[in-house]
Amino acid sequence: MEKQDGDSGNAVLIVDETSGVKSSADCAGAARQYCGATGGAALCQVAVTLTYAVPAGHALIGRALYLPADWAADEERRELAGVPDEVVFATKPELAGRLLRQAHDRGARAAFTVGDEVYGGLDLRRRIRELGTGYVMAVRSNHAVILPSGRRLTVKTAGNLVRPSMWQRMRTGSATKGARDYHWAMIEITPDDTPEGHDDGHAFLLQRKHRYTGTISYYLCWSPQPVPLAKLIEVAVARWKIEENHQMSKQVTGLDSGQVTTWTSWHRWTAISLSRRGLPGRRSRLAARPRRQHRRPQADPHHRSRTAQTAPRHRHPLAPPQQGPPRRLDPLATPPPVPRPPGPPALARLRGQAAATVTNYNCRNCTRSR
Repeated sequence: MEKQDGDSGNAVLIVDETSGVKSSADCAGAARQYCGATGGAALCQVAVTLTYAVPAGHALIGRALYLPADWAADEERRELAGVPDEVVFATKPELAGRLLRQAHDRGARAAFTVGDEVYGGLDLRRRIRELGTGYVMAVRSNHAVILPSGRRLTVKTAGNLVRPSMWQRMRTGSATKGARDYHWAMIEITPDDTPEGHDDGHAFLLQRKHRYTGTISYYLCWSPQPVPLAKLIEVAVARWKIEENHQMSKQVTGLDSGQVTTWTSWHRWTAISLSRRGLPGRRSRLAARPRRQHRRPQADPHHRSRTAQTAPRHRHPLAPPQQGPPRRLDPLATPPPVPRPPGPPALARLRGQAAATVTNYNCRNCTRSR
């Protein structure tokens, strides 16, 4: 496999889809369909996306707007939304195959391609192999595989061939409720997607079992060379990185908040959103650089500033004079201000109150003595 750089051996291409709720069916591709943002059917736009992930990070590098079959066949809506004539209906796996081809033509190289059950079909897996890339694709439990003996079974039935000693518990990350620990196992199968003129390579059925519920997920895996179980698990769990990209792109750059209705404006808005998505990482790298120490210019002792020319603040005549240099206050723990001594009016009032109190007391004593 051709490698672009040192990280291409650990690089992974991830295909998935994201959706955004819309309020009008006039938006390009907007139709009532399954929306991941709401978890059910809603009026929304769906886009197939592609993420390039390496150990150093991951980012979205491609997107394609999905046009439902009835929407793509409506000439009036196509004209209002400005959809080009050469754009026809394409399934989501077909759009994913185009994105992978475009990334390959631009020089993006990866060891594996990852996707969920929507993208585990035969045609897309064959296209991935034509690009010289391995894959780890999730499939449904009724997907059929061929064992090395020639038997054709569903992955659920083939999973029963796994012996208890073949399950291995491995930690695959952390979540809000704790560590993600699953039991994993794999068995060898015969590939059914070998392109013409290519070697069979090595195909596996990877199974993931939940520790408590016992729910099993199935993955079809292929690689030109033998790979260990730990490597396949590492690639399979990398699919969640595209979910992080979707979430950050929507929260930070408003990927699903664009008030756009036409084909061209949608592509412009998503291009701006994806390009702005890389700015936070760039700012963090710039912030990590050591800052230059700028020296403050020395004050000119012969220069009298405007502050120095102002008249000094008058002190109260009864205030005690300052002795020595002025007190330097700590900016982190400033003591409370010292109360000022009373001025002449307040002092005279206090003396009058004291004299009245003494006179009143003397008068009371004189009255009692009589």
